[in-house]
Amino acid sequence: MNGSLIQLLVLAGIAIFLILKLRSVLGTRDGFEKPPIPLDEVRPRVRRDFEVIEGGPDRDIIDHAPEGSDAAKALAEMKKAEPSFVVGPFLQGARGAYEMILMAFEKGELDRIRPFLSDDVEASFAEAIAGREAQGLTVEASFLGIKELVLHDATFAPETRFAEITVRFVGEQNYVVRNKAGEIVEGTPREVRKSRDIWTFARQMGSDDPNWQLVATGD
Repeated sequence: MNGSLIQLLVLAGIAIFLILKLRSVLGTRDGFEKPPIPLDEVRPRVRRDFEVIEGGPDRDIIDHAPEGSDAAKALAEMKKAEPSFVVGPFLQGARGAYEMILMAFEKGELDRIRPFLSDDVEASFAEAIAGREAQGLTVEASFLGIKELVLHDATFAPETRFAEITVRFVGEQNYVVRNKAGEIVEGTPREVRKSRDIWTFARQMGSDDPNWQLVATGD
């Protein structure tokens, strides 16, 4: 054999060796291989932790009244009658009204809260204040804060658009009652007194007057 033939045989041997090696590593294709995976399936899938579902429960309502309850249904009707009405801000307003009305009553300052009282509540407050004055009693009170505020009930009359919302309050205050001589007849200056009240506010939804009135009190 000449040198060229020997070189050709060596190259052929190397080629056969490489083919066998590749077959052992990659395997062979017999026509039943799985099709290539589409690119979209290779991409990492993003997990969606939540979905916004249109027409779901109104959190502004069910945060304050059990879903499906009569109170929740009444609040929903109020929103239909007056779309700008929101339960959360109403309760914040009720918080401020409670302090203002309670302190004005304790101090006998009925005039400054008259627009926020129904005729019946105003008459009841005026009678109580007059009774204290007739006995020569004065009240010294300071409001410390509200420990609890809960929407207790709600009703709505579609035919009149008249809404009522009842709120339960638990407040704290310093409270002292003095007689004509200035002597303390009830409470102590440093005593923290709890006040528990259930108040009902009312308003005709959609009216030009945005103020709610206190129409009933209880405990």
